[in-house]
Amino acid sequence: MSYITTLLSTKHSKENFTCGNEMLDNYLHVQAKQDVKRKLTACFILSDNEVTVKGFYTLSNTSVNRDFLPESIIKKLPPSYKHLPATLLGRLAIDINYKGQGIGSNLLMDALKRSYYNSLQIASMAVIVDPIDEEAISFYNHFGFIELPDSGKMFIPMIQLGHIFID
Repeated sequence: MSYITTLLSTKHSKENFTCGNEMLDNYLHVQAKQDVKRKLTACFILSDNEVTVKGFYTLSNTSVNRDFLPESIIKKLPPSYKHLPATLLGRLAIDINYKGQGIGSNLLMDALKRSYYNSLQIASMAVIVDPIDEEAISFYNHFGFIELPDSGKMFIPMIQLGHIFID
């Protein structure tokens, strides 16, 4: 079966979406459309028929304090940059009816690829995530994300994504 990842629109039937996390469900049902309209985030929907929402993720701009980054990365950056441009993968959720089918991995790879190619035009040195629980931390660890000390956030450098999507 083929899936289509598109920007959230009125054609998507988001009221039936449930991932098992009330905060993420409510975000899609109530807040996502407003955030997109206000240009606070871009919300991408995964569907097979352009109506049924199987999963979604959001991307927006953010910055990361250089003090949170590992020394191996900091030493390669100019000291004048205290806050570095990054892409925030703010939310990622799969409808409970489609869990266990690899959709989460597909959504993450779509988000990372989109983020990487956007970083070639609008500077971003990493993708940042803020995992919601231990299961999410394990998921992101599996894909090479690194924990940012004292922040609860994780990141993956764009240079690493370049090796995945270009090499």
